[in-house]
Amino acid sequence: MVKCLNNEITVEELRRRLEIIRENIRTAALSGGFDPEAVRLMAVTKYVGAEAVLRAVEAGITLIGENRGQALQQKLPLLPRERLEVHFIGHLQRNKAARVVRMVDMVESVDSAALAQELEKQAGALERTLPILMEVNIGKDPNKSGVLPEEADRFAESLRAFPHLELRGLMTILPLGATQLETERYFSQMHALYVDIREKNRDNGCMDCLSMGMSGDYKLAVKHGANLVRLGTVLFS
Repeated sequence: MVKCLNNEITVEELRRRLEIIRENIRTAALSGGFDPEAVRLMAVTKYVGAEAVLRAVEAGITLIGENRGQALQQKLPLLPRERLEVHFIGHLQRNKAARVVRMVDMVESVDSAALAQELEKQAGALERTLPILMEVNIGKDPNKSGVLPEEADRFAESLRAFPHLELRGLMTILPLGATQLETERYFSQMHALYVDIREKNRDNGCMDCLSMGMSGDYKLAVKHGANLVRLGTVLFS
């Protein structure tokens, strides 16, 4: 069933929700010993149209995430691109990579050597450096994409072969139905993995982004070190 969020939400309501979310982020970050100012908020725009995105920008959103290249291609010409950072956060098929690389500032969902190779090819053709995140399947969920956690270090090392890709950090999506205890454990494991890979000082990127947490669990994600949260329902429902 296709989820349909509120395309008619007002700027005032979005501002009110953002204020609550930012306060929740502040409280969660401090409870985990992290800097609230370091946490970025992404509006996930998969289920809303360009008009709702424009209102979100007016309310203060500067970063959006899209799951589908075709939807992004339709929305992007209607958006103030100079005011927005755009990330691709969905599963990316290699035959769609060329289109996506032309539109986005970052691909968060790099989950295989084959995809990395294709992104390198497309970024090289455009003579640009493409920031990426490695997607990690921290819960080892067979229904989720992502590099297994025990393979993450080796995969990060392999990305050094791609001069047009800049590894900026890690991203994860948790298994559906995870309990709070499991959720906190997964987030804690992701943060530890992020710190471990970051501290190895790889020469093809500045590891400054840990993207984890969505509408239902973003406070726990921030408590455990997320510095980018991806929010859709809590903003637009």
